Amino acid sequence: MGNCAGFSARVDATQSSHISSASEASQVPKKRGESPNLSSALTLPSSSSSSGQKHSEGSRLPTPRSEEEILQSPNVKAFTFLELKNATKNFRREGLLGEGGFGYVYKGWIDEHTLNPTKPGSGIVIAIKKLKPEGFQGHKEWLTEVNYLGQLQHPNLVKLIGYCLDGDNRLLVYEFLSKGSLENHLFRRGSQPMSWATRIKVAIDAARGLAFLHNAKEAVIYRDFKAANILLDTEFNSKLSDFGLAKAGPTGGRTHVTTRVMGTQGYVAPEYIATGRLTTKSDVYSFGVVLLELLCGRRAVDNSKQGAEQHLVEWVKPYMEDKRKLFRIMDTKLGGQYPQKGAIKVASLAQRCLIREYKLRPCMSQVLDELQQLQAPKGRLS
Repeated sequence: MGNCAGFSARVDATQSSHISSASEASQVPKKRGESPNLSSALTLPSSSSSSGQKHSEGSRLPTPRSEEEILQSPNVKAFTFLELKNATKNFRREGLLGEGGFGYVYKGWIDEHTLNPTKPGSGIVIAIKKLKPEGFQGHKEWLTEVNYLGQLQHPNLVKLIGYCLDGDNRLLVYEFLSKGSLENHLFRRGSQPMSWATRIKVAIDAARGLAFLHNAKEAVIYRDFKAANILLDTEFNSKLSDFGLAKAGPTGGRTHVTTRVMGTQGYVAPEYIATGRLTTKSDVYSFGVVLLELLCGRRAVDNSKQGAEQHLVEWVKPYMEDKRKLFRIMDTKLGGQYPQKGAIKVASLAQRCLIREYKLRPCMSQVLDELQQLQAPKGRLS
């Protein structure tokens, strides 16, 4: 976790009037033009009630039995609530990194070797996500994240250090990523412009993380790939965060069909919205949207614009079909400092990721290969 919270408030897609997001640690309330989330029930093995059941504002988290649902991992520590209180100095306000519908994210310190709490400024910095005690969906996303990140380790996935399940308290402990989210760097007013080389590096790392998930022994569909969930370390290495919506993928070329759509508006594949059909190619579509954001410096959905300009995928179409017009949609923050051939190749790759017929989209391994070809042997970009 970085200085962004790396989580989002999610609501049912039918309740759009209350859509919100809090992905950034230092984020102020959402402004016009930012993308809302689409969400629904998440099916997990649990003794809880069915995913379609409504839970009132005052409902409490299900009491454990939850411990039995956690897949044990030697790489993840079960913290006590007291340990995390000490690591954050009683969750003091000064250490608050972010807040959203899911809960709060605090900065803390632990010993690198024992993982015991230490004084601020000593040991290693961590990010602690603290779940709000109300909200059943939050518990299921918490459990999903513990189980996926507890079992999957990769340089391009945010590292889950541990969790806490103590009465009504549910927390997640992550590595701290100091550069925050890609969303902040692309869209936050006053942020330092990202160079072309850095954008390609971020795209390659993110593609590598997605390819790892899709090629795992049991494929994982990420389901919420977006700029807000790509976190950056000091060297601008990128890592995927927020696995609350992740789902085990179907096998043998089959698809999942769900009755509700989960994800973030502007990034969700059209076939998933229309039919509930979910495959790893749904993530590929979302990746294509992020490639466009990297090219154009514009959000997937910008409600401050009018008509087709609101939706990035629609707005770029006339320009993507003519290479001579591509420069008109390139991010002005690049100051023209990008290789024309490289930009054309990235735009072409984004187009193929966004093909409406999902079977015709490339797989993430192919996407990764093509992006890596843009990098010269010494890391220079063509």
